[in-house]
Amino acid sequence: MDSSPIRVLIVDDDALVRAGLSMMLASAEDLRVVGDVADGAEVVPAVNQHRPDVVLMDIRMPRLDGLAATELLRARREPPEIVILTTFDTDEHILRAMRAGASGFLLKHTPPPEIVRAIRRVAAGEPMLSPAVLRKMMSYVAGSGADPRRERARELLGRLTGGERAVAALVGRGRTNGEIGRELSLSVATVKAYVSRLLTKLELNNRVQIALLVHDAALDEPAPG
Repeated sequence: MDSSPIRVLIVDDDALVRAGLSMMLASAEDLRVVGDVADGAEVVPAVNQHRPDVVLMDIRMPRLDGLAATELLRARREPPEIVILTTFDTDEHILRAMRAGASGFLLKHTPPPEIVRAIRRVAAGEPMLSPAVLRKMMSYVAGSGADPRRERARELLGRLTGGERAVAALVGRGRTNGEIGRELSLSVATVKAYVSRLLTKLELNNRVQIALLVHDAALDEPAPG
């Protein structure tokens, strides 16, 4: 088992925030802050230099904002996982970050243990959305009504088997692999295989985008096995 620490890059235009996050993360033995930068325009060179596993990304920065920087990183062949950490939680910001491929979205007042847990989860391949963010995402998509994405999402999900749809629906509810396995009587390894197959079939980057597709389609209930 790989015991290497999770490598973290901090991106925030506030020097005090960067320093505070660095000190806070230093208390976790399995995390290592490998660098910090003050603007989204500096992210790509920093990722090339430091090879982080996870990027903690602010949204509002002077030259290139965190959402545009997320889109640049997720377009790479082997992108790091990205957790948006910000004071802004508008529906537009949340959805753009998720569609760009961010694996988590947390507010800056999130307690430090939750930030550490989010980094660990996304590094392990599972998204981390605060309950408040997940509720906002679900309500916003549910209220979009005639959003043209709905028909496209339903067409994509229609290609899935019943078992795949069941797993996708539970991913859409923010369930972990273990929780999905218990609910559907599957092993964690089988759930992971389902999720990998979903990403391939749907041509998506991560579980958060599966969840968005499910909500776009208004897929409320898991299909039978």
